[in-house]
Amino acid sequence: MKIENINTLGELKASGYKSNSIKEELRTNLRAKIKSGEPAFEGVHGFENTVIPELERAILSRHNINLLGLRGQAKTRLARKMVDLLDEYIPFVTGSEINDDPLNPISRYAKDLIAINGDATAISWLHRKDRFFEKLATPDVTVADLIGDIDPIKAANLKLSYADDRVIHFGMIPRANRCIFVINELPDLQARIQVALFNILQEGDIQIRGFKLRMPLDLQFVFTANPEDYTNRGNIVTPLKDRIGSQILTHYPETVKIARTITEQEAKLDVVQSDMVHVPSLAKDLLEQISFEARESEYIDNKSGVSARMSITAYENLLSTAERRALRAGVDKTTLRLSDFMGIIPSITGKVELVYEGEQEGAAYVAQNLIGSAIHTYFPGYFPKIEKLEKPDEKTAYTDLIEWFFAESGFELLDDATDEEYERILGSIVPLEILVKKYQPQVEKEDKFFMKEFILWAMVEYKKLSKDRITDGYQFKDMYGSYISRL
Repeated sequence: MKIENINTLGELKASGYKSNSIKEELRTNLRAKIKSGEPAFEGVHGFENTVIPELERAILSRHNINLLGLRGQAKTRLARKMVDLLDEYIPFVTGSEINDDPLNPISRYAKDLIAINGDATAISWLHRKDRFFEKLATPDVTVADLIGDIDPIKAANLKLSYADDRVIHFGMIPRANRCIFVINELPDLQARIQVALFNILQEGDIQIRGFKLRMPLDLQFVFTANPEDYTNRGNIVTPLKDRIGSQILTHYPETVKIARTITEQEAKLDVVQSDMVHVPSLAKDLLEQISFEARESEYIDNKSGVSARMSITAYENLLSTAERRALRAGVDKTTLRLSDFMGIIPSITGKVELVYEGEQEGAAYVAQNLIGSAIHTYFPGYFPKIEKLEKPDEKTAYTDLIEWFFAESGFELLDDATDEEYERILGSIVPLEILVKKYQPQVEKEDKFFMKEFILWAMVEYKKLSKDRITDGYQFKDMYGSYISRL
Protein backbone atom coordinates (compact mmCIF):
# COMPACT_ATOMS: atom_id res chain seq x y z
CA MET A 1 0.00 0.00 0.00
CA LYS A 2 1.32 3.48 -0.93
CA ILE A 3 1.89 5.94 1.88
CA GLU A 4 -0.58 8.44 0.39
CA ASN A 5 -3.28 5.84 1.07
CA ILE A 6 -2.26 5.35 4.72
CA ASN A 7 -3.73 8.12 6.83
CA THR A 8 -4.84 6.37 10.03
CA LEU A 9 -3.31 4.07 12.61
CA GLY A 10 -5.61 1.24 11.50
CA GLU A 11 -4.46 1.52 7.89
CA LEU A 12 -0.84 1.55 9.06
CA LYS A 13 -1.32 -1.68 11.02
CA ALA A 14 -3.10 -3.29 8.07
CA SER A 15 -0.19 -2.43 5.77
CA GLY A 16 2.15 -4.58 7.86
CA TYR A 17 4.46 -1.64 8.63
CA LYS A 18 7.04 -2.38 11.33
CA SER A 19 8.81 0.27 13.35
CA ASN A 20 12.59 0.46 13.67
CA SER A 21 14.75 2.62 15.89
CA ILE A 22 16.73 5.24 13.97
CA LYS A 23 20.00 3.46 14.69
CA GLU A 24 18.56 0.20 13.34
CA GLU A 25 17.19 2.07 10.35
CA LEU A 26 20.62 3.56 9.55
CA ARG A 27 22.25 0.18 10.05
CA THR A 28 19.80 -1.67 7.78
CA ASN A 29 20.10 0.84 4.93
CA LEU A 30 23.90 0.98 5.25
CA ARG A 31 24.08 -2.82 5.05
CA ALA A 32 22.11 -2.68 1.81
CA LYS A 33 24.43 -0.05 0.32
CA ILE A 34 27.57 -1.95 1.29
CA LYS A 35 26.20 -5.17 -0.20
CA SER A 36 25.33 -3.44 -3.48
CA GLY A 37 28.67 -1.63 -3.66
CA GLU A 38 26.91 1.75 -3.66
CA PRO A 39 28.87 4.55 -1.88
CA ALA A 40 27.22 5.57 1.39
CA PHE A 41 28.85 9.00 1.54
CA GLU A 42 28.94 10.14 -2.07
CA GLY A 43 30.59 13.50 -2.68
CA VAL A 44 32.98 13.21 0.28
CA HIS A 45 36.48 12.81 -1.11
CA GLY A 46 39.74 11.67 0.46
CA PHE A 47 38.16 9.66 3.29
CA GLU A 48 37.50 6.44 1.34
CA ASN A 49 40.15 4.41 3.16
CA THR A 50 40.28 6.26 6.47
CA VAL A 51 37.27 8.10 7.91
CA ILE A 52 34.40 6.50 5.98
CA PRO A 53 35.20 2.87 6.96
CA GLU A 54 35.34 3.96 10.62
CA LEU A 55 32.07 5.85 10.28
CA GLU A 56 30.39 2.86 8.65
CA ARG A 57 31.59 0.61 11.47
CA ALA A 58 30.19 3.06 14.02
CA ILE A 59 26.78 3.07 12.29
CA LEU A 60 26.75 -0.73 12.06
CA SER A 61 27.54 -0.78 15.80
CA ARG A 62 24.58 1.56 16.52
CA HIS A 63 26.88 4.10 18.15
CA ASN A 64 26.51 7.79 18.83
CA ILE A 65 29.46 9.44 17.09
CA ASN A 66 31.98 12.20 17.76
CA LEU A 67 33.80 13.54 14.69
CA LEU A 68 37.06 15.06 15.90
CA GLY A 69 39.11 17.21 13.56
CA LEU A 70 40.34 20.66 12.60
CA ARG A 71 38.11 23.18 10.84
CA GLY A 72 37.21 22.54 7.23
CA GLN A 73 37.57 18.74 7.38
CA ALA A 74 34.00 17.92 6.23
CA LYS A 75 32.74 16.92 9.69
CA THR A 76 29.32 18.53 9.28
CA ARG A 77 29.06 17.32 5.68
CA LEU A 78 29.55 13.73 6.84
CA ALA A 79 26.79 14.17 9.41
CA ARG A 80 24.43 15.61 6.79
CA LYS A 81 25.18 12.78 4.38
CA MET A 82 23.90 10.32 7.01
CA VAL A 83 20.40 11.55 6.14
CA ASP A 84 20.68 9.56 2.89
CA LEU A 85 20.82 6.36 4.99
CA LEU A 86 17.38 7.01 6.49
CA ASP A 87 14.12 5.57 5.14
CA GLU A 88 12.49 7.98 2.71
CA TYR A 89 9.38 8.39 4.90
CA ILE A 90 8.37 7.40 8.44
CA PRO A 91 4.89 7.71 9.99
CA PHE A 92 4.17 9.86 13.05
CA VAL A 93 1.08 10.79 15.05
CA THR A 94 -0.42 13.91 13.47
CA GLY A 95 0.06 16.92 15.75
CA SER A 96 2.79 15.33 17.86
CA GLU A 97 5.56 17.74 18.79
CA ILE A 98 8.11 14.94 19.08
CA ASN A 99 7.31 12.82 16.01
CA ASP A 100 5.68 10.02 18.04
CA ASP A 101 5.80 6.60 16.40
CA PRO A 102 2.11 5.59 16.00
CA LEU A 103 3.00 2.00 16.92
CA ASN A 104 5.11 3.01 19.91
CA PRO A 105 4.04 6.44 21.26
CA ILE A 106 6.03 7.98 24.11
CA SER A 107 4.45 11.41 24.73
CA ARG A 108 1.35 11.97 26.83
CA TYR A 109 -0.29 13.76 23.90
CA ALA A 110 0.08 10.80 21.53
CA LYS A 111 -0.89 8.20 24.14
CA ASP A 112 -4.05 10.11 25.09
CA LEU A 113 -4.96 10.66 21.43
CA ILE A 114 -4.60 6.98 20.56
CA ALA A 115 -6.53 5.98 23.69
CA ILE A 116 -9.45 8.16 22.53
CA ASN A 117 -9.40 7.53 18.75
CA GLY A 118 -7.88 4.06 18.52
CA ASP A 119 -7.28 2.91 14.96
CA ALA A 120 -8.92 6.10 13.65
CA THR A 121 -5.97 8.16 14.98
CA ALA A 122 -4.64 10.35 12.16
CA ILE A 123 -1.06 9.85 11.09
CA SER A 124 1.28 11.88 8.88
CA TRP A 125 4.52 11.06 7.08
CA LEU A 126 7.92 12.63 7.72
CA HIS A 127 10.46 12.82 4.88
CA ARG A 128 14.11 12.01 5.52
CA LYS A 129 15.23 15.57 4.67
CA ASP A 130 13.15 16.84 7.63
CA ARG A 131 14.88 14.47 10.03
CA PHE A 132 18.12 16.39 10.43
CA PHE A 133 18.56 18.82 13.33
CA GLU A 134 21.69 20.85 13.93
CA LYS A 135 22.76 23.06 16.82
CA LEU A 136 25.96 25.06 17.13
CA ALA A 137 27.22 24.85 20.71
CA THR A 138 27.67 28.37 22.03
CA PRO A 139 28.14 29.59 25.62
CA ASP A 140 24.61 31.01 25.71
CA VAL A 141 22.89 27.65 25.01
CA THR A 142 20.69 26.64 27.95
CA VAL A 143 19.12 23.42 29.20
CA ALA A 144 15.76 24.89 28.23
CA ASP A 145 16.94 25.27 24.62
CA LEU A 146 18.05 21.66 24.37
CA ILE A 147 15.76 19.76 26.75
CA GLY A 148 12.78 22.00 27.53
CA ASP A 149 11.10 24.12 30.19
CA ILE A 150 7.73 24.92 31.74
CA ASP A 151 5.65 27.18 29.50
CA PRO A 152 3.50 29.55 31.62
CA ILE A 153 1.51 30.67 28.56
CA LYS A 154 0.57 27.09 27.77
CA ALA A 155 -0.41 26.56 31.41
CA ALA A 156 -2.64 29.64 31.33
CA ASN A 157 -4.28 28.76 28.01
CA LEU A 158 -4.99 25.16 29.06
CA LYS A 159 -5.88 26.23 32.63
CA LEU A 160 -3.44 23.74 34.09
CA SER A 161 -1.25 23.92 37.18
CA TYR A 162 2.52 23.85 36.94
CA ALA A 163 2.38 20.35 38.43
CA ASP A 164 0.82 18.99 35.21
CA ASP A 165 3.32 17.67 32.69
CA ARG A 166 1.22 19.04 29.83
CA VAL A 167 2.62 22.52 30.57
CA ILE A 168 6.07 21.44 29.42
CA HIS A 169 7.53 23.05 26.31
CA PHE A 170 9.94 20.60 24.71
CA GLY A 171 13.41 21.73 23.61
CA MET A 172 15.31 20.88 20.45
CA ILE A 173 16.38 17.36 21.45
CA PRO A 174 12.91 15.94 22.23
CA ARG A 175 11.59 17.63 19.07
CA ALA A 176 14.31 15.77 17.14
CA ASN A 177 12.95 12.40 18.30
CA ARG A 178 13.53 9.75 15.59
CA CYS A 179 15.97 12.11 13.83
CA ILE A 180 19.70 12.77 13.48
CA PHE A 181 20.75 15.46 15.96
CA VAL A 182 24.10 17.18 15.45
CA ILE A 183 25.82 19.35 18.04
CA ASN A 184 28.68 21.23 16.41
CA GLU A 185 31.75 22.32 18.42
CA LEU A 186 30.73 20.27 21.46
CA PRO A 187 33.58 21.52 23.75
CA ASP A 188 32.10 25.05 23.55
CA LEU A 189 28.98 23.77 25.34
CA GLN A 190 29.12 24.62 29.04
CA ALA A 191 29.92 21.66 31.29
CA ARG A 192 26.58 21.89 33.13
CA ILE A 193 24.77 21.69 29.77
CA GLN A 194 26.84 18.68 28.74
CA VAL A 195 25.80 16.97 31.98
CA ALA A 196 22.15 17.34 30.91
CA LEU A 197 22.90 15.03 27.97
CA PHE A 198 24.06 12.10 30.11
CA ASN A 199 20.72 10.41 30.67
CA ILE A 200 19.45 11.11 27.16
CA LEU A 201 22.41 9.25 25.69
CA GLN A 202 22.28 6.34 28.12
CA GLU A 203 18.86 5.81 29.73
CA GLY A 204 16.45 7.99 27.77
CA ASP A 205 15.30 9.97 30.83
CA ILE A 206 14.79 13.70 30.63
CA GLN A 207 14.24 16.03 33.58
CA ILE A 208 12.53 19.40 33.21
CA ARG A 209 12.03 21.65 36.23
CA GLY A 210 11.53 18.75 38.60
CA PHE A 211 9.51 16.61 36.17
CA LYS A 212 11.21 13.26 35.63
CA LEU A 213 9.82 11.96 32.38
CA ARG A 214 10.57 8.43 31.29
CA MET A 215 10.70 9.16 27.56
CA PRO A 216 12.96 6.77 25.66
CA LEU A 217 13.85 9.26 22.95
CA ASP A 218 15.06 7.65 19.75
CA LEU A 219 17.97 9.73 18.43
CA GLN A 220 21.15 9.37 16.46
CA PHE A 221 23.58 11.83 18.02
CA VAL A 222 26.53 13.14 16.01
CA PHE A 223 28.92 15.52 17.75
CA THR A 224 31.71 17.49 16.12
CA ALA A 225 34.72 18.90 17.93
CA ASN A 226 38.00 20.61 17.16
CA PRO A 227 41.11 19.39 19.04
CA GLU A 228 42.09 23.04 19.47
CA ASP A 229 38.99 23.53 21.63
CA TYR A 230 40.23 21.08 24.24
CA THR A 231 42.96 23.48 25.29
CA ASN A 232 41.83 26.93 24.14
CA ARG A 233 38.13 27.22 24.82
CA GLY A 234 36.54 24.25 26.53
CA ASN A 235 36.46 20.55 27.12
CA ILE A 236 34.21 17.54 26.70
CA VAL A 237 33.42 16.28 30.18
CA THR A 238 34.69 12.75 30.73
CA PRO A 239 31.34 11.06 31.55
CA LEU A 240 29.88 12.43 28.31
CA LYS A 241 32.85 11.15 26.26
CA ASP A 242 32.31 7.79 27.92
CA ARG A 243 28.74 7.67 26.60
CA ILE A 244 29.72 8.44 22.99
CA GLY A 245 30.27 5.11 21.26
CA SER A 246 32.80 6.04 18.56
CA GLN A 247 35.23 8.93 18.22
CA ILE A 248 36.45 9.31 14.64
CA LEU A 249 39.42 11.45 13.58
CA THR A 250 39.07 13.41 10.35
CA HIS A 251 41.93 14.88 8.29
CA TYR A 252 42.74 17.20 5.40
CA PRO A 253 43.13 15.95 1.80
CA GLU A 254 46.34 13.97 1.48
CA THR A 255 47.08 14.81 -2.16
CA VAL A 256 46.68 17.80 -4.44
CA LYS A 257 44.54 15.67 -6.78
CA ILE A 258 41.96 15.01 -4.04
CA ALA A 259 42.04 18.66 -2.97
CA ARG A 260 41.37 19.73 -6.57
CA THR A 261 38.38 17.43 -6.78
CA ILE A 262 36.91 18.95 -3.61
CA THR A 263 37.52 22.54 -4.74
CA GLU A 264 36.01 22.01 -8.19
CA GLN A 265 32.98 20.33 -6.61
CA GLU A 266 32.37 23.01 -3.98
CA ALA A 267 33.30 26.26 -5.78
CA LYS A 268 30.24 28.35 -6.63
CA LEU A 269 30.75 29.22 -10.28
CA ASP A 270 28.23 29.93 -12.99
CA VAL A 271 28.40 28.84 -16.62
CA VAL A 272 29.24 32.37 -17.83
CA GLN A 273 32.30 32.54 -15.58
CA SER A 274 33.49 29.04 -16.44
CA ASP A 275 33.13 29.67 -20.18
CA MET A 276 34.86 33.05 -20.04
CA VAL A 277 38.01 32.00 -18.14
CA HIS A 278 40.27 29.15 -19.22
CA VAL A 279 42.19 27.77 -16.21
CA PRO A 280 45.38 25.80 -16.92
CA SER A 281 45.75 22.56 -15.00
CA LEU A 282 49.01 23.84 -13.48
CA ALA A 283 47.13 26.84 -12.05
CA LYS A 284 44.68 24.52 -10.27
CA ASP A 285 47.56 22.50 -8.82
CA LEU A 286 49.34 25.64 -7.60
CA LEU A 287 46.17 26.87 -5.95
CA GLU A 288 45.81 23.65 -3.95
CA GLN A 289 49.52 23.60 -3.10
CA ILE A 290 49.06 26.94 -1.34
CA SER A 291 46.92 25.21 1.32
CA PHE A 292 49.52 22.46 1.72
CA GLU A 293 52.22 25.11 2.15
CA ALA A 294 50.06 26.96 4.69
CA ARG A 295 49.71 23.84 6.85
CA GLU A 296 53.51 23.67 7.07
CA SER A 297 54.24 27.38 7.27
CA GLU A 298 56.22 28.78 10.19
CA TYR A 299 53.98 31.86 10.11
CA ILE A 300 50.70 29.98 10.61
CA ASP A 301 49.35 28.20 13.69
CA ASN A 302 49.11 24.58 12.51
CA LYS A 303 47.07 23.63 15.60
CA SER A 304 44.29 25.86 14.27
CA GLY A 305 44.42 24.20 10.85
CA VAL A 306 43.86 25.57 7.36
CA SER A 307 40.33 24.90 6.18
CA ALA A 308 39.55 23.39 2.77
CA ARG A 309 37.28 26.43 2.42
CA MET A 310 40.41 28.52 1.80
CA SER A 311 41.10 26.76 -1.51
CA ILE A 312 37.42 26.95 -2.48
CA THR A 313 37.07 30.69 -1.90
CA ALA A 314 40.52 31.32 -3.40
CA TYR A 315 39.49 29.49 -6.59
CA GLU A 316 36.35 31.64 -6.81
CA ASN A 317 38.44 34.80 -6.31
CA LEU A 318 40.99 33.61 -8.87
CA LEU A 319 38.41 33.22 -11.61
CA SER A 320 36.76 36.51 -10.65
CA THR A 321 40.10 38.30 -11.00
CA ALA A 322 40.49 37.05 -14.56
CA GLU A 323 36.80 37.69 -15.30
CA ARG A 324 37.04 41.31 -14.12
CA ARG A 325 40.11 41.86 -16.32
CA ALA A 326 38.30 40.40 -19.34
CA LEU A 327 35.24 42.57 -18.74
CA ARG A 328 37.39 45.70 -18.50
CA ALA A 329 39.10 44.74 -21.76
CA GLY A 330 35.75 44.08 -23.43
CA VAL A 331 36.53 40.48 -24.44
CA ASP A 332 34.44 37.33 -24.11
CA LYS A 333 37.25 34.91 -23.28
CA THR A 334 40.57 35.01 -21.49
CA THR A 335 43.16 32.68 -19.98
CA LEU A 336 44.16 32.81 -16.36
CA ARG A 337 47.55 34.38 -15.61
CA LEU A 338 49.90 33.70 -12.74
CA SER A 339 49.72 37.38 -11.79
CA ASP A 340 45.97 36.84 -11.23
CA PHE A 341 46.95 34.88 -8.11
CA MET A 342 47.41 38.21 -6.33
CA GLY A 343 43.62 38.42 -6.42
CA ILE A 344 43.30 35.49 -4.00
CA ILE A 345 45.13 37.23 -1.14
CA PRO A 346 41.87 38.33 0.58
CA SER A 347 40.75 34.68 0.56
CA ILE A 348 43.94 33.63 2.34
CA THR A 349 44.29 36.39 4.93
CA GLY A 350 40.88 35.71 6.44
CA LYS A 351 41.33 31.95 6.63
CA VAL A 352 44.60 31.53 8.52
CA GLU A 353 45.54 32.05 12.17
CA LEU A 354 48.96 33.67 12.35
CA VAL A 355 51.54 33.00 15.05
CA TYR A 356 53.57 35.91 16.49
CA GLU A 357 56.12 35.90 13.65
CA GLY A 358 53.31 35.95 11.09
CA GLU A 359 51.62 38.88 12.83
CA GLN A 360 54.91 40.77 12.72
CA GLU A 361 55.29 40.18 8.98
CA GLY A 362 51.63 40.94 8.20
CA ALA A 363 48.86 38.81 6.73
CA ALA A 364 49.37 40.06 3.14
CA TYR A 365 53.09 39.22 3.25
CA VAL A 366 52.32 35.73 4.56
CA ALA A 367 49.78 35.19 1.77
CA GLN A 368 52.29 36.23 -0.91
CA ASN A 369 54.91 34.04 0.74
CA LEU A 370 52.56 31.04 0.47
CA ILE A 371 51.97 31.68 -3.25
CA GLY A 372 55.74 31.88 -3.77
CA SER A 373 56.33 28.69 -1.79
CA ALA A 374 53.80 26.82 -3.95
CA ILE A 375 55.61 27.95 -7.11
CA HIS A 376 58.97 26.99 -5.56
CA THR A 377 57.66 23.50 -4.74
CA TYR A 378 56.13 22.80 -8.15
CA PHE A 379 58.82 24.21 -10.43
CA PRO A 380 61.28 21.23 -10.32
CA GLY A 381 58.49 18.96 -11.53
CA TYR A 382 58.32 20.88 -14.82
CA PHE A 383 61.79 22.29 -15.47
CA PRO A 384 65.41 21.52 -14.49
CA LYS A 385 66.25 22.24 -10.89
CA ILE A 386 67.79 25.62 -10.20
CA GLU A 387 70.86 25.16 -8.04
CA LYS A 388 71.67 27.64 -5.29
CA LEU A 389 75.38 27.49 -6.03
CA GLU A 390 76.71 27.29 -9.57
CA LYS A 391 80.26 27.08 -10.89
CA PRO A 392 81.58 30.29 -12.42
CA ASP A 393 81.16 30.54 -16.20
CA GLU A 394 79.20 27.25 -16.27
CA LYS A 395 76.23 27.50 -18.60
CA THR A 396 72.88 26.28 -17.23
CA ALA A 397 69.41 25.91 -18.72
CA TYR A 398 68.62 29.42 -17.47
CA THR A 399 71.80 31.30 -18.38
CA ASP A 400 70.35 32.74 -21.62
CA LEU A 401 67.23 33.92 -19.79
CA ILE A 402 69.24 35.67 -17.05
CA GLU A 403 71.50 37.28 -19.67
CA TRP A 404 68.42 38.51 -21.57
CA PHE A 405 67.25 40.37 -18.49
CA PHE A 406 70.75 41.76 -17.90
CA ALA A 407 70.85 43.10 -21.45
CA GLU A 408 67.24 44.32 -21.69
CA SER A 409 66.99 45.78 -18.17
CA GLY A 410 63.72 43.98 -17.52
CA PHE A 411 60.09 44.55 -18.44
CA GLU A 412 56.67 45.16 -16.87
CA LEU A 413 53.55 42.99 -16.76
CA LEU A 414 50.50 45.15 -16.10
CA ASP A 415 47.46 43.80 -14.25
CA ASP A 416 44.97 44.93 -16.90
CA ALA A 417 47.07 44.27 -19.99
CA THR A 418 44.99 42.82 -22.81
CA ASP A 419 45.64 39.23 -23.85
CA GLU A 420 47.39 40.54 -27.00
CA GLU A 421 49.72 42.78 -24.95
CA TYR A 422 50.37 40.01 -22.42
CA GLU A 423 51.29 37.50 -25.14
CA ARG A 424 53.37 40.05 -27.04
CA ILE A 425 55.45 40.91 -23.95
CA LEU A 426 56.11 37.30 -22.96
CA GLY A 427 56.63 36.31 -26.59
CA SER A 428 59.41 38.89 -26.92
CA ILE A 429 61.54 36.94 -24.41
CA VAL A 430 63.08 34.36 -26.74
CA PRO A 431 64.79 32.27 -24.00
CA LEU A 432 61.36 31.62 -22.43
CA GLU A 433 60.07 30.18 -25.68
CA ILE A 434 63.12 27.92 -25.94
CA LEU A 435 62.72 26.64 -22.35
CA VAL A 436 59.05 25.78 -22.85
CA LYS A 437 59.67 24.04 -26.20
CA LYS A 438 62.55 22.01 -24.80
CA TYR A 439 61.16 20.93 -21.42
CA GLN A 440 57.37 21.15 -21.88
CA PRO A 441 56.81 20.36 -25.58
CA GLN A 442 53.39 18.85 -24.91
CA VAL A 443 51.95 21.95 -23.22
CA GLU A 444 48.58 23.05 -24.60
CA LYS A 445 48.67 26.13 -26.82
CA GLU A 446 46.37 28.13 -24.51
CA ASP A 447 48.55 27.21 -21.50
CA LYS A 448 51.90 28.18 -23.02
CA PHE A 449 51.97 31.77 -21.78
CA PHE A 450 50.96 30.75 -18.27
CA MET A 451 53.93 28.35 -18.36
CA LYS A 452 56.24 31.17 -19.45
CA GLU A 453 55.07 33.38 -16.61
CA PHE A 454 55.48 30.42 -14.26
CA ILE A 455 59.19 30.29 -15.19
CA LEU A 456 59.62 33.99 -14.42
CA TRP A 457 57.96 33.74 -11.00
CA ALA A 458 60.03 30.65 -10.20
CA MET A 459 63.24 32.47 -11.14
CA VAL A 460 62.26 35.11 -8.60
CA GLU A 461 61.62 32.48 -5.91
CA TYR A 462 65.01 30.91 -6.62
CA LYS A 463 66.70 34.33 -6.37
CA LYS A 464 67.76 34.51 -10.01
CA LEU A 465 65.55 37.47 -10.95
CA SER A 466 63.87 40.22 -8.96
CA LYS A 467 60.17 41.12 -9.00
CA ASP A 468 58.82 44.45 -7.74
CA ARG A 469 55.26 45.59 -7.38
CA ILE A 470 54.51 48.81 -9.24
CA THR A 471 51.25 50.75 -9.14
CA ASP A 472 49.39 48.66 -11.70
CA GLY A 473 51.47 45.53 -12.23
CA TYR A 474 54.83 43.81 -11.74
CA GLN A 475 58.31 44.68 -12.89
CA PHE A 476 60.83 41.89 -13.51
CA LYS A 477 64.58 42.64 -13.56
CA ASP A 478 67.86 40.82 -13.20
CA MET A 479 69.12 40.69 -9.61
CA TYR A 480 72.19 42.86 -10.25
CA GLY A 481 70.24 45.56 -12.08
CA SER A 482 67.66 45.61 -9.30
CA TYR A 483 70.40 46.03 -6.71
CA ILE A 484 71.99 48.91 -8.64
CA SER A 485 68.63 50.67 -9.05
CA ARG A 486 68.00 50.45 -5.31
CA LEU A 487 71.40 52.07 -4.64
